[in-house]
Amino acid sequence: MAANGNPTVRRRRLGAELRRLRLARGLTSTQVAERLLISQPKISHLENGRRAIKPRDVRDLCALYGVADPQVIDSLMRMATEADRQGWWVACGEVPYAVYIGLETAASSIRSYEPLVIPGLLQTPAYAAAVVAETIPLATAEQIAVRREVRLRRQSRAHHPARRLRLWAVLDESALRRVVGSPQIMREQLEFLNRLGAQPHITVQAVPHSVGAHPGVSGQFSILDFPDAATGTVYLERFTSDLYLEKRSDVQPYSVMFDHLQARALDPQRTRQFITRVAEELLAAGSP
Repeated sequence: MAANGNPTVRRRRLGAELRRLRLARGLTSTQVAERLLISQPKISHLENGRRAIKPRDVRDLCALYGVADPQVIDSLMRMATEADRQGWWVACGEVPYAVYIGLETAASSIRSYEPLVIPGLLQTPAYAAAVVAETIPLATAEQIAVRREVRLRRQSRAHHPARRLRLWAVLDESALRRVVGSPQIMREQLEFLNRLGAQPHITVQAVPHSVGAHPGVSGQFSILDFPDAATGTVYLERFTSDLYLEKRSDVQPYSVMFDHLQARALDPQRTRQFITRVAEELLAAGSP
């Protein structure tokens, strides 16, 4: 997928330009919101690409920012029209984490810590179906199939030949030992994880239980970095809602936390050896 084919990329570029125009005018987002009689969070969402922007909103913002050149205004309004187009995941039906998928598709790198399960971008089809079925109460067969399909399609981004995603995953030992689906599914997942971790653009590290308490005990988080942004976005997944942190003062502590986790974890080679031992233990436990 080309970079300009992603609506999230287009939104981020348009938002960055609108932010530049606002700052050049010497206005705060609160002042803009007050003058246009809209909420301040809406301005923030428009500028960080988290929300689609209508051409009429672009027109009003340009008027407030003193943009007089009709060609500039028309160009920004065309960007708004293009940015309102839907991403591929919309055709899959209701996907609760659609905002995250858009950001993930636009990201150049992702650093993630997972304490309980294998990250979605590193899951086998069988593991993906099992983890969805076992973690979402009352999920229908259709909902499981849709989420599995979306999860697997997301993986193509990690291997895109032109825009290969740099992925760094730190996993707690619990994520490796928790049997999802069946011992056979779990063993195949661990073997698949080792194959992926051997690729140059993917790094996998494990934090053994023997390490004791560490900065990741507070839970899962991901840090997404973008080629057109000075700071990344922290994604915190929750059962009924998600949280996105984008202020530098919020992102920096998570970057430091990830650095500490990386330092406490086994290096990639020892991680592959550790994962191999866990897979062998699963095989031995399932033998008669």
